[in-house]
Amino acid sequence: MTTGESAANVAVDQASKSAQPQAPGVSWRAFTGDTALLAYLALVQVVIHLLVANNYGYFRDELYYLADGRHLQWGYVDQPPLIGWLAALLNITIGQSLFAIHIIPALAAGALVFVAGLIARELGGGRFAQVLAALAALSAPVYLATGSIFSMDILDALWWTIAAYVIVRLIRRNEPRLWVVFGLVAGIGLLTKLTMLFFGLGIVIGLLATPARRYFRTPWLWIGGAIAFVCLLPYILWEFANGWPTLEFWHNYSGLSGGGPIGVLANQILVQNPIAVPLSLAGLYYFFRTRSGKPYRLFAWAYVALYILFTIINAKSYFLAPIYPVLFAGGAVGLERWSQQRRQWVRPAYASLVLLFGLLLAPLTMPILPPATYAQTYGNVSFIGNSGAGQSNAGVFPQYLGDRFGWDTMTATVAQVYDALPASEQAQACIFTQNYGEASALQMLGTADHLPPVISGSNNYYLWGPGKCNGAVLITVGMAYSDMVKSYSSVKQVATITCHYCQASENDTPVFVCTHPKGSVRDAWPSVKNFG
Repeated sequence: MTTGESAANVAVDQASKSAQPQAPGVSWRAFTGDTALLAYLALVQVVIHLLVANNYGYFRDELYYLADGRHLQWGYVDQPPLIGWLAALLNITIGQSLFAIHIIPALAAGALVFVAGLIARELGGGRFAQVLAALAALSAPVYLATGSIFSMDILDALWWTIAAYVIVRLIRRNEPRLWVVFGLVAGIGLLTKLTMLFFGLGIVIGLLATPARRYFRTPWLWIGGAIAFVCLLPYILWEFANGWPTLEFWHNYSGLSGGGPIGVLANQILVQNPIAVPLSLAGLYYFFRTRSGKPYRLFAWAYVALYILFTIINAKSYFLAPIYPVLFAGGAVGLERWSQQRRQWVRPAYASLVLLFGLLLAPLTMPILPPATYAQTYGNVSFIGNSGAGQSNAGVFPQYLGDRFGWDTMTATVAQVYDALPASEQAQACIFTQNYGEASALQMLGTADHLPPVISGSNNYYLWGPGKCNGAVLITVGMAYSDMVKSYSSVKQVATITCHYCQASENDTPVFVCTHPKGSVRDAWPSVKNFG
């Protein structure tokens, strides 16, 4: 056989093999490419959160948002409507068990990890840059914490990250029409949490400070802005119809507790993982100083502007947290290029440190350890978690973990009080609580105990009103005796709610039974309003 014939036969054999039927959609490359690696890291984030989803108990705000889901409307006193809508969706689909409600934040945290890697890719980063950006997002304490709570915070961070990805793609490919997509993402973000307004402000400042200001001369940016406004318009109309309750809430809100300039700086280190700080700083350098990063310099200016603004208003440290994925991506690309030739050992070493510190901080941010084990190992450093979250609560657990304890005990105690009432008083009884956490816990967890209606003057409960409660017999939780004797002739303390790991503000809580009212509940209702 000649050489030519041999080559021809080999070619025929290869062609016949390639022509043989293959399993549809099956390709090893599909499971090993860059996208697959990002998907695996995202899946790890989801699994981590779902593994601990049933630990501890419902977080205070989770119960509140589930109560919102029973009152579907276009707005709430302290947040836009999306979280309430999601709570209602859960109620009619997979239910509102601890595991069920934590699926949404777990998926959001995983998606954030994936998109952080995509941003690095869109910036021109290779596999290492993409994986490092995703790892930094995966191990950041703020996303570990918020990803384990059914709330708007992790969703807010996801919308900021997706919006940043859209802008990077828009600039790199010079596709101004993508401002329409940005507007849609921003609109969903505004329905989730109003802090999306800060992101929009940062982007506007960044655009004005860089050559990217040219996009103001295109109609697409304005169309995108209009879309975001249209998304928010029903919420604005709801605010108008209800007397602008959110403005009153923020006026009274005492949660802007960044701790002053030093506190804001220190807490930024905590929320993003101390080992990831060089990465975010490298991201700022990448956007400000490198040739490949300068087209996206608007993100650096946006960060600087928002950092200064949040320092001035003493905002909670996690308000700035949603912008870190884009900084992680920029820093990862810069580190990848810096280590291209002689310093490649830096890559696995640094990535391993980021992941290691994330693992060490995870029990401080998520309900991983049994309570007694946590108290022995991390209890003495809970103040670090509280500081990073802008809280000052004292206790074994930081507030975002400690507020998952005590609600079952509270419900059982109040149920015993209700059951001990004479039948004639049970028929007229309702429960009044000092804050929304107590109200939502008793309302959502007290179904099995057939508790009477629960009312409160706190936030959304005030707008929902007293309902059918006539106030003839009132069981109060968390109220002071001196306040109740102003409205009732008979006020008796019948129980004290105690809990071991709960927040101090919910321990040793008095329960009163009040009878012989001096006036009607509806007449007194305006005086119980408590927005804040």
